[in-house]
Amino acid sequence: MTKRVFIIHGWDGYPEEGWFPWLKQQLEAKGFAVTVPQMPSAAEPRINNWVPYLKEVVGAADEQTYLVGHSMGCQAIARYLETLPEGVSVGGAVFVAGFFKRLTNLEEEEAASGVAEEWLHSPLDLNKVRSHLNKSVAVFSDNDPYVPMDNQEAFVKTLGSEIMVEHERGHFSGSDDVPELPVVLEAVLGMAEEN
Repeated sequence: MTKRVFIIHGWDGYPEEGWFPWLKQQLEAKGFAVTVPQMPSAAEPRINNWVPYLKEVVGAADEQTYLVGHSMGCQAIARYLETLPEGVSVGGAVFVAGFFKRLTNLEEEEAASGVAEEWLHSPLDLNKVRSHLNKSVAVFSDNDPYVPMDNQEAFVKTLGSEIMVEHERGHFSGSDDVPELPVVLEAVLGMAEEN
């Protein structure tokens, strides 16, 4: 059975951004089926259109399914996993610049903080999320302007994620000039080997 990987971009992101094409190519070369969907209304992501869309894109989730999220994509993945039926698990998830606690440097735009508020404050049962995850890795940058390092806590304590900290990679977005992200490739390959 083919192992499938879904790479979910963040707020205002797109499938060809930054390290996504590189990761897709690397994984496809190793036999994975990789999908990088364009999430709906990326400039103003909302839970009620991102989560159902992700559910539709993934279809039947199983232990051969792996999810990689960037920033808001991590939230979308967690909220998607929360909706899975009891007893259904995915092979693993890699959260890059993920957050559950807080975001910084968004105050300038009213609309921006409105979007952030929705994702940060809508109920999310991380214990339920964990019950659908065989393994997870959370990758942070020590100079991310939007995702402070204290966001690691929920990943460690509740999701049981392995934490990896990259040095001076910003928010890992296209504008931060991060065309490749080997730590993510290694994390996915490591999970896939275990399943």
